[in-house]
Amino acid sequence: MQRDEETGPEPETGEDPREAPSGSGGRAAELAPGLWLVATPIGNLGDLSTRAVVTLRGADLVLCEDTRVTAPMLARFGISAPLAALHDHNEAQEVPRLLERLRGGARLALVSDAGTPLVSDPGYRLARAAMEAGIFVSAVPGPNAAVMALTLSGLPPQPFLFMGFLPPKAVARAEAISRLRAAEGAGLSATLIFFEAPHRLAECLAALAEGFGDRPAAVARELTKRFEEVRRASLPELAAHYATHAPRGEIVVVVGPAAADAPSGVEEVEARLRAALAAGESLRDAAAMVAAATGLPRRQVYARALELSRQDG
Repeated sequence: MQRDEETGPEPETGEDPREAPSGSGGRAAELAPGLWLVATPIGNLGDLSTRAVVTLRGADLVLCEDTRVTAPMLARFGISAPLAALHDHNEAQEVPRLLERLRGGARLALVSDAGTPLVSDPGYRLARAAMEAGIFVSAVPGPNAAVMALTLSGLPPQPFLFMGFLPPKAVARAEAISRLRAAEGAGLSATLIFFEAPHRLAECLAALAEGFGDRPAAVARELTKRFEEVRRASLPELAAHYATHAPRGEIVVVVGPAAADAPSGVEEVEARLRAALAAGESLRDAAAMVAAATGLPRRQVYARALELSRQDG
């Protein structure tokens, strides 16, 4: 919470009465019953907070994406709470059973393999179901790769739009980028943040360069780890670099907002239509091509094509 100058409230101190004191050892018996969303390190284990350790020690059960990832981390901090897997493939069927445990007063902690739970990770269905059931839900904040990449990118930090992973297939990815361009044409102006797998980074950057053009961007890799790297350049430059340099590790791509003088969505549609018509395409084919490229409804684009045809005729 930001303090108002001079007259603002003093920052709160002391422990939340629903939690065990941060310095308590062993099992934190005072941890409130309910669901706790606990952020874990994205690489450097030193980033696990004292409060996170206390919360995990006080949990009756720690839910995680992969026990093989979480178990070594818990062991490193002397945390002996039992583990259970909660991932995309079993979350729906596990929610009723976990809700029963929560209604019975259990203390459940939810972690992801790395970073803040629910952010491109499982757990949303459980958290939402617990909230709707009136069960206490809270969180222990901590590392977040998207926000860290944003702060290191050198791009405008607000507003920003976190998009998670783009579709892996080329056609679906191009459509998703076209929808973002259409949204920018309608007034969206935000720094965009994407997660990406290393083996798809080159084609992802190529698609972003094709969709957004010569826009400033950054690729953040292996954040908080020994080989942390943030490469800042234009999208075409980044696409060219990673086309010949295969990356490793966890990756975040940050793309700057459209320039203030960039063509509007309407201007872009009209320019694409005129180019297609000048190339000899029929009204129907030109509208279909532009609708596919921009993600706009075909009927809307066709209506604009008719208007342009009348104006130019």
